[in-house]
Amino acid sequence: MKKNYISKLALGLLLGISTQFSGNAQFTLQGQMRTRTEVRNGLGNLVPNDAKSAAFTSQRTRLNFGYKWDRVTFGAAIQDVRVWGQDASSISNADGAKLMLHEGWAEVTLANKADTTIKFKAIDLLSIKIGRQELIYDDVRLIGNLDWLQQARRHDMVLLKGVHHGWQFDIGLAYNQNSDAFGITNTSYVPANLSPTTRTSTGVLVPTPAGIIPLTVGGGIGANSVKTGGALAWINPPSTNGASQDYKSFKSVYISRKFNQTKFSGLFFQDDFSAYRLDSVGNASTGYVYGRRFVASSAADAFDYNQSRSRTTYGLMINHTIGNASGFGKIALQGAYYGQTGKDREGNDMDAYHYTLAATYQKSRWAFTLGYDVLSGNDGSSATNNYKGSSGKNNRFDPLYGTPHKHWGYMDYFYVGTNSPAGGLNNGYFKAKYTTNVLTLGADFHTFALNKATTRGDGTLVGKDLGNEIDFTLNYNMNKFTNLELGYSVMMATANMPFAKGQATTDVAAANFNKTGTWFYAMINIRPDFFYTKPVAIK
Repeated sequence: MKKNYISKLALGLLLGISTQFSGNAQFTLQGQMRTRTEVRNGLGNLVPNDAKSAAFTSQRTRLNFGYKWDRVTFGAAIQDVRVWGQDASSISNADGAKLMLHEGWAEVTLANKADTTIKFKAIDLLSIKIGRQELIYDDVRLIGNLDWLQQARRHDMVLLKGVHHGWQFDIGLAYNQNSDAFGITNTSYVPANLSPTTRTSTGVLVPTPAGIIPLTVGGGIGANSVKTGGALAWINPPSTNGASQDYKSFKSVYISRKFNQTKFSGLFFQDDFSAYRLDSVGNASTGYVYGRRFVASSAADAFDYNQSRSRTTYGLMINHTIGNASGFGKIALQGAYYGQTGKDREGNDMDAYHYTLAATYQKSRWAFTLGYDVLSGNDGSSATNNYKGSSGKNNRFDPLYGTPHKHWGYMDYFYVGTNSPAGGLNNGYFKAKYTTNVLTLGADFHTFALNKATTRGDGTLVGKDLGNEIDFTLNYNMNKFTNLELGYSVMMATANMPFAKGQATTDVAAANFNKTGTWFYAMINIRPDFFYTKPVAIK
């Protein structure tokens, strides 16, 4: 009886407070339940000729809380991500935590010319945002929330945000550490979420050695790896979008300004990575665990584990609009150039670039886009030296922490966790879209090629042409809070693709892969606003 009374009282108080807050537009509570059923037969990488399709359903459940006062804004997003059937119908504590905090931040206003109670007037608007938060800039090409991925992307950071005379500027700072436990005496950082166990080169399951990120593939040396100097190095490591190695820290500056129909935006992003050395743990009888060791194994090690390898990305994007959709039509032009210098995660000097050009014509419900992307790569790299090009520097551009799914094909062959070509990428594309109030139909065509020709381990040149991809999508808004999305994609790869992706090193091995990949998905996205009130017509 007492429990029921307390529950009813708490529920009543919550409803009362929520009603008051929602009426003052200060408190928001929104949800999301997104399920995606996929049938994969060549998504991300080619599959063997006799492989069967894989089918599964994944789910994201999220609650977004928000509160706004004159000088303080607060936000939190709690999410649960899982694959249907990943857990038994009854799980134990040993299965681990599935619930996580996707966002948790607070923003404090420091200056606001519209607020007469704030005396600081040097800047039109100035605030500081602290905590776990998403970063989204421009077309999410380099910095984005990666919302397509069920677990998405966020950063633990401080962000100083300002607006003055039409200029917008953001200054960001992040610094990562593994633990705040007593006894930690340095700033060494192991940049990965490690499994507690791993397999040795002989296939034996052992505890993961402290401070090491194992690089064995399938219990031994796999197609994506090569034995060098007694340790294992990746031939084609994923980009930072693939999250193969998190940053130790970063500093960022973003500036934008719109002049009539033209918007300029500049980005400076310096991410720093912990140093490591290739190492091995084990012996001949039990097998070795090869990997990157981020903690010194003895005081005699001369390697400086506290140093960082800093990479700097900088560039400018310009968006310009001509005309309007009701007349001849609206033409949106986009151009951008970004460069990368400093040192990469492996300690190599960098000299890389990325540029993009696109034009979109929109008339009534139709939109057509023609574009071309170039991401520089290493010229003539071998399987054992794929980090450096012929210049002695790494010329392979890494598209940072954006949303590659949006730009380089929905089948995610490039710049995600499925490895990326050492030779870079040239991507020509044409997109068509038809939109109504409730329905959107889209068709995209991509043609992929290496930016620079690379070689296999035997010195044989790999051809540049990688293949073509076609993506079809359908979006239907069932109601205000519910969206249904269907997609079907086909990858028509050439014989060069297995070599470029590090799946094969010989013609015999490459012939075993099916060069046509397909992918289908059906996604339901439900995003309720719990304080939404349907308008009532006044008679």
